[in-house]
Amino acid sequence: MSAFPVRRLPAALLLAAALAPPARAQPLEQPEAATTRASRPAAGLAAPARRFAVTAANPLAAEAGVAMLRAGGSAFDAAVAVQAVLGLVEPQSSGIAGGAFLLHWDGRQVSAWDGRETAPAAATPGLFLRPDGRPLAMRDAVLSGLSVGAPGVLAMLAEGHRAHGRLAWARLFEPAIRLAERGFAVSPRLAELAAGEPALRGDPQAGPYFFGADGQARPAGTVLKNPAYAAVLRGIARRGAAAGFYAGPVAADIVRRVQGHARPGLLSTADLAAYRPVRRPPLCNDWRGYRVCGVGPPTSGHLTVMQILGLLDAQPRARAATGLTADWLHAYAEAAKLAFADRAQFIADPAFVAAPGGDWLQLLAPAYLAARAASIGERAMAPAAAGDPGALPRALAPQAEQPEHGTSHVSIVDARGHAVAMTTSVESAFGNRVMSDGGTGLAGGFMLNNQLTDFSLDPVGADGRPVANRVEPGKRPRSSMAPTLVFDRAGRLVMVAGSPGGPVIIHYVAKVLTGALAWGLGAQQAVDLPNFGHFNTGTLIVERGALGEPQLAALRGRGHRVGEADLTSGLQVLLRGPAGWTGGADPRREGVVSGE
Repeated sequence: MSAFPVRRLPAALLLAAALAPPARAQPLEQPEAATTRASRPAAGLAAPARRFAVTAANPLAAEAGVAMLRAGGSAFDAAVAVQAVLGLVEPQSSGIAGGAFLLHWDGRQVSAWDGRETAPAAATPGLFLRPDGRPLAMRDAVLSGLSVGAPGVLAMLAEGHRAHGRLAWARLFEPAIRLAERGFAVSPRLAELAAGEPALRGDPQAGPYFFGADGQARPAGTVLKNPAYAAVLRGIARRGAAAGFYAGPVAADIVRRVQGHARPGLLSTADLAAYRPVRRPPLCNDWRGYRVCGVGPPTSGHLTVMQILGLLDAQPRARAATGLTADWLHAYAEAAKLAFADRAQFIADPAFVAAPGGDWLQLLAPAYLAARAASIGERAMAPAAAGDPGALPRALAPQAEQPEHGTSHVSIVDARGHAVAMTTSVESAFGNRVMSDGGTGLAGGFMLNNQLTDFSLDPVGADGRPVANRVEPGKRPRSSMAPTLVFDRAGRLVMVAGSPGGPVIIHYVAKVLTGALAWGLGAQQAVDLPNFGHFNTGTLIVERGALGEPQLAALRGRGHRVGEADLTSGLQVLLRGPAGWTGGADPRREGVVSGE
């Protein structure tokens, strides 16, 4: 077999090639590619934190979390404050009109919180189909009212705060309100991403907010005020999430903009009023002497991460590796193909799709993984087929891979040792590019999500069978988010982790778990490792400039098609050491680790 050259293409085109399956593929949206690993030094702790620690994607958000912890607040309190600020200073990634998955450790047990968006009650499997029966182009689907689901993050945080909060609800919004009213400095990442998104200019609310009278994006360092966001947060702080967001003028304005779009959506005020977060049992499994906990479906993150790591451990040479050798990367790529095949076949909202064999952990059963790993050889295999982990008939078709991009992650440990790992998202960068002022009539506001494009746009597979992750009323779209808590053999919390990145989240989290826990690296060293991934399609993606030509040649020699791209992870990691908590904030974005 001839070797494939390394192709140096723009990140969006290369990721499109990597994710595109051979049939019925959808082109990728432009990813959040601003800010690469070479652009700034890591912003970690100067010394281990003994009392508490927060790592978030923006320094102002991390400061808000620290302020709540310093005041005696809980990890859940800090998560609310961090999210409120992220919606202001990092609106391209997450916000109050988005969704999230969250893991919480209360010192005794882990709980998993599902704040994922839901499809409108009027939605049908053909939501994204054109009159000729073919799915819309991805960008057309994103830039529409059709893509907006009922937001879940605020309802999830409100319910979690009722159970685990220590500070008054209203106090948690004070940092974000203050910043919105007084103004904050536009970050380089926000300035670059806004400048690169022409659809924002056409929105009557977002255009004047992100762009000046000359039509140019507001440059980094511009002090930007958001009076509409401040007013909306004041209402939420005073009246609560249910009355202040999911009903009344805020809900009415969201629905007006969704239904009034040039390609109108179906979201209604009844959908918003009916939204409820779900508290789910966490998925926890043993790996290399640790207990690793994550969130189960509708997110595929934990199951796919742990499938990859389990498949690697079934290969003696890969298990014995201590770094990113070509041999290890080959084994990783092959494991990823197998895991992503199962992800495409089986994983969707558990209220609509049964787990294989009646238990999602069947996908992680040692005997099943060993049988799957037996197909890994010395050369790159063709795209893998899903396995057979249970007795269910194969009534569903695998989903073609689609893009997911606009996300953020927060890791928090409070003074009592309780913790939150939360991955939060509006899906694509700036969601569906529509901003709501919450009915205030003021400048600014918050971005709406486009989370429904995480469903399969085509409700049937190439073989005519229905796709598990098709649109259905009230359903939650499949995700890749992977908030993670790790415990040692004694049951002591040792790691809090997660990342944005769409389907590449799975590879980012697998990388940092391997680096920190299997290879013994520090938190920042593990975060700084080169990024890589395979999606069971055509191309093994590696971070641009991260691997040397000998490694690339060795991979090509095994039959891999290799491409380089700017894989801008946003890993936020807290790792317990002998002297306290250390942290890793991804140098590819703007995050920091703060604590005391």
